[in-house]
Amino acid sequence: MSEKLQKILANAGLGSRREIEKWIDAGRVSVNGTIAKLGERATNNDTIRVDGRVIEIKSSDEIYTRILAYNKPIGEICSLKDPEGRPTVFDNLPKTKFGRWVSIGRLDINTTGLLLFTNNGELAHRLMHPSYQVERKYAVRVHGEVTPEMLKSIKDGVLIDGEFCQFNFVQSKGGEGANHWYEVGLSEGKNREVRKLWESQGVEVSRLMRIEYGPVSLPQGLSRGRWQDLDEKMILDVAKLVKLDVTPRRSRPDPKARRKSNFQWKR
Repeated sequence: MSEKLQKILANAGLGSRREIEKWIDAGRVSVNGTIAKLGERATNNDTIRVDGRVIEIKSSDEIYTRILAYNKPIGEICSLKDPEGRPTVFDNLPKTKFGRWVSIGRLDINTTGLLLFTNNGELAHRLMHPSYQVERKYAVRVHGEVTPEMLKSIKDGVLIDGEFCQFNFVQSKGGEGANHWYEVGLSEGKNREVRKLWESQGVEVSRLMRIEYGPVSLPQGLSRGRWQDLDEKMILDVAKLVKLDVTPRRSRPDPKARRKSNFQWKR
C-alpha cells in the first residue's frame, strides 16, 4: 500500500511532515533514483534516499514513539554539534534503534531543567507549535525590586523586539533581600522569552530552570545531565494534548516519578 513520502519519512522518525515537505521541495529526497516531487507516494518496497542516504523503512507494527526527560545542566547547548567544541544536550542521550532524537524546544546555555526528546518528528513539531498552546513552567530567581505594576505588565504583555510576549501566570515563591523566586508559565517558545520579559522590567534573572513542559514535570531524583524514559501512559497523555495518535514503546519505569518535580523552592 502506497503512502505519501512525507508520511513515510515522518513515521521513520526523520522529522515532522512539514519539515520533510521542505526537503522534498528542495530536491533532497529521491525514490528509486529519481528526485521526488511534493505529493509523490511510495511503498516499503521502494528505495528512498535523503541526501543520498538510503532510509530504512519500517512496517507500521514496528513504529513506536519514545520520549525522554532530560535534566539539562548549565553549560550545555541544544545543538547536535558545536563548532566551538562545547558540550551539547545530545552527548549524554542513549542510542535509539528507531528514528533520531529530536529536541522538543530549546534551553539557552545558562538555563537548566527539563528538556524533552522524542524520536517522533511530528509529535515534536506539534508540541512546539504555537497553535497548540502547550504550557511551559519555569522556576526563576530575579534580582531587584519587583512591584505589583511590573507583575501586571508582564502578565498583560509587552512588546519585545517587535513581538508580543506575556506570561500566562506569575506566582511568588518567596525569597530574601533583593533575590526573589517566582514560578511562571508561558505557551510559546520564543527565544529567551522568560529572561527578556523580566529584563523588560529592569530586573535581572539570576537563575532559571524549566520545571514542566505540558503534562510532564522534571522527574524526582533525576540528576543533572541524566535522562529518563517516560512511561506509556505519559507518552499517550503528551500525544493526546496535541491530538496525535501514537504507539508508545513498551517500558516499565516508575510512573510516580513522572508527575513530581525534583525542584525545591529555596527561601
